Amino acid sequence: MSGGLYRSANAAQGGGRPPGDDATFISAEPLNQPAMESTAPPQEVVAETSAATNSAVMAIGSLVSRGTGFLRTLVLTAALGGALVGDAYTTAQIFPGMVYEFLLGGILTSVLVPVLVRRRKTDDDRGQAYAQRLLTLAVIALAVAAVLAVAMAPVLTWLYASDQQTGEYRGLVNALSRLMLPMIFFTGLSALISAVLNTRGHFAAPMWAPILNNIVVIATGGLYIAIFGAKIVEPNEMTLGRVLLIGGGTLLGVAIQAAGLLPALRKVGFRWRFRFDFGKLGLAELGRLGAWMFCYVAVSQLGLVVVFNLLSRASGEKAAGPLIYNNVFLLLMMAHGIIAVSIITALMPRMSAAAADGRYADLAADLSRGTRTVTAVLAPIGVCYAVLATPVAFALFQHGAFTEQNARDTVPVLVVAAVALVPFAISQLFTFAFYALPDTRTPALVNIPVVGLRVAVQIGLFSLFAASFAAAGMMLGNAVSYVAAAVISAWLLRGRVGRIGMGQIAGTFVRVAVAAAGATVLGLLVVKLLPGDDAPTLVQSAVQIVVGGAVIGGTYLGLAMVLRIREITEVIGMVRSRLGR
Repeated sequence: MSGGLYRSANAAQGGGRPPGDDATFISAEPLNQPAMESTAPPQEVVAETSAATNSAVMAIGSLVSRGTGFLRTLVLTAALGGALVGDAYTTAQIFPGMVYEFLLGGILTSVLVPVLVRRRKTDDDRGQAYAQRLLTLAVIALAVAAVLAVAMAPVLTWLYASDQQTGEYRGLVNALSRLMLPMIFFTGLSALISAVLNTRGHFAAPMWAPILNNIVVIATGGLYIAIFGAKIVEPNEMTLGRVLLIGGGTLLGVAIQAAGLLPALRKVGFRWRFRFDFGKLGLAELGRLGAWMFCYVAVSQLGLVVVFNLLSRASGEKAAGPLIYNNVFLLLMMAHGIIAVSIITALMPRMSAAAADGRYADLAADLSRGTRTVTAVLAPIGVCYAVLATPVAFALFQHGAFTEQNARDTVPVLVVAAVALVPFAISQLFTFAFYALPDTRTPALVNIPVVGLRVAVQIGLFSLFAASFAAAGMMLGNAVSYVAAAVISAWLLRGRVGRIGMGQIAGTFVRVAVAAAGATVLGLLVVKLLPGDDAPTLVQSAVQIVVGGAVIGGTYLGLAMVLRIREITEVIGMVRSRLGR
């Protein structure tokens, strides 16, 4: 679901698909390797060129996908607003993602893709028949699941939408979910086709197809605004036409995404043929390999049920609900995806190779380096989110049906999310370190107490404070659980790979904290002096973001140089050397 509504909420719960972010990319060629010498065999030069091309395609596609996904969120927010209708839409769109993750999400990346790669190398037909059997079984299972989910829509609504809500609200969630639950089929089909294409060295279509989805939903939101206007309406005012347009357009986007991948299958020589000899799939082995990942997903989804139930209760009291919470988490995930995922992606092959060779000291060194780099690079972004929360909320989201009060309600959620950014990225890096070993069992077991702590904190905060703090409280529960996940994972990893340089990591943490504190103080002072109160206009918000962001970034970089934060000074030195050429 490229638009990010489900993905961001799911990530907030620990993620149902921890080994990947946007898609699964499999390549036999090493990326980011030095250029081949002229004496290299021609086929090796071709492989390097192909790897570089694939990397460029994925980078450009990821950037466009994130950009159109964010625009999609802004259009839907403007069309539906941050009140009950927007919350009902957000909740309904959670359902297909939740069912998909249960069935396929984490298992696809951790189990099915490696099996497809292995079969492609070992089978006489390059894994063609095996992939055909797998697709046949998946299509049947996904179709049955979609039908059953549509029939059970009221049960899902009861789980996720609080019983404190009105009957009209739950009825709207039901109506929208019945239209959107068939997305289970198309989402799963897209993921499987993408996996088949990736294992055959084709990356362009899987990277660009989600953009078709975003464009369709953006057009749907625009058409909704053109026909019905961008204004707040109550759930009982959502006519059949409104529901069909917004729900049906969302479903159409995913269907077009899946259809857009079919021509690429033929291009790579894969022929779709239904095979029903499922006994040759080795289902027992697949089940054994996927059991721990399923456990991880199941526990995460239980946490998601609690969060959305509590957010729905808050929404019923006219406070920030599911849509505002998800919008904020999308911002957090954008920073994580652009920076942390890039760092993790670069380190993952190195850590996996080190684990395979028994070079655990090298793996530990990479893990330490990754932790320090992620912290140093993400910290100033967290400061910007916290200090500039008001102008960011007003500039990005206060459009159409998203009111000034909705923007005000977004601010504290974004401030707390800023605190969660670095712990989330570190906890994800440690999770990937286990997958590099490879080990899916430990992350699944760690996830149980982590989600338990998260739920306890979130329920406690919801009970102790007013509904107006609910969305921020959910985010604070996330932050606490990410810290716990990082600490537990670091302790367990030390027993597996040895010391990971906690002294160096702690030293970097202290220096980063000092630099971030200095940037925060100066940023707050500058923003206070700029025009615009707690409800700035669009122009005032833009000025605060540009000037405040420049001051925060400049102050952080200056202090980083003084404090000798190596992860920052190395980047600055590299940029200086390239500019001096």
